[in-house]
Amino acid sequence: MTTMTPHLRRVVCALMFGLSGAAFAAPGATFSTDRAEVGYRNIDEFSEMTRLHGVRTDWLDDLSRYVAKRASRNVPEGARLLVTITDVQRAGQIEPWHGPASSDLRIVRDSTPPRIDLNFRLVAANGAVLEEGTRQLRDIDFLRRAGFHRDEPLAHEKNLIDDWLRKDFGPARR
Repeated sequence: MTTMTPHLRRVVCALMFGLSGAAFAAPGATFSTDRAEVGYRNIDEFSEMTRLHGVRTDWLDDLSRYVAKRASRNVPEGARLLVTITDVQRAGQIEPWHGPASSDLRIVRDSTPPRIDLNFRLVAANGAVLEEGTRQLRDIDFLRRAGFHRDEPLAHEKNLIDDWLRKDFGPARR
């Protein structure tokens, strides 16, 4: 009997139930809103993926959705933000030596801060590039700050994104 990968299982279910292609996109697929588009480059080479084989990737979709949603609130009217995430190291790490019962347990310490590297381009409605750049998002005091997303998945990574958007594009507009 052949075992299906999670992605193949989503494809089969989508075909059986007539769902759209977006319902079974591979983790890390491009995500768009009216003012933002978020994609990834070389996911298999991300620090998060190379530290431990077999790491789950479903969090990538949550991160792209979050970046696009939040960017839509900071990007000026009539502009579009194109973001390519080039590396992610989530806060904490999985420590397999704790045994199989803790295979999804992420231990967060001061010594394992979140890191996100990205390229971005802010484009006007007419296609003119208003701003572009590369950012390395870091927060070595991530455990000491009162973050807005304290009890959410990807809380530390979301705080990095919020800080970057606020710094480069100003406060949220809506």
